[in-house]
Amino acid sequence: MAAREIDPRAPEPPYRQIAADLAAEIERGELAPGRPLPSEKELTERYGVARNTARSALAVLRDGGLIYTVTGRGSYVVEQEAAGGDESAE
Repeated sequence: MAAREIDPRAPEPPYRQIAADLAAEIERGELAPGRPLPSEKELTERYGVARNTARSALAVLRDGGLIYTVTGRGSYVVEQEAAGGDESAE
């Protein structure tokens, strides 16, 4: 899981860049359903950002339904339904 470099001068805020990077890792299966995401501290070290920036990135993913957070335990990838609906009906 190599982190994409964050461009602080880009039109997209750093927290959205991080959220997009993590969402791409979830889509590729690098962050599997039910597995924990890196902690806020790990994200700050990985991307070289402040803790609030990492927290905001996780909030974007949570609001988008990609992750859920358990207080005191961390954030986890949501179990996704089969893409394209019920494939067993074919």
